[in-house]
Amino acid sequence: MPKTMPMIEARKKLTSLPEELERDGESDVVAVTRRGKPVLAVMPWELYEAVTETLEVLSDKDLTKELNKSIREMEAGKVIPWDKAKKELGI
Repeated sequence: MPKTMPMIEARKKLTSLPEELERDGESDVVAVTRRGKPVLAVMPWELYEAVTETLEVLSDKDLTKELNKSIREMEAGKVIPWDKAKKELGI
């Protein structure tokens, strides 16, 4: 669950929020509230990029189908050890 912070406090702490999120360790997101209701989410850029990429993959039917197929194969034990895969790929 994200940490919550009133807008007025977030405004004062905006430049120190990245360090505060790092120190906190519990949450990567701050929900900024106005009159007690969330209106903004503040998060590290890396998390934003990861969320955006995930949404892009999930919005692509073909990629989602392939992802689900891969998950089923992995759960069924149909995997190739990394060392063997590297050799086959010439890495």
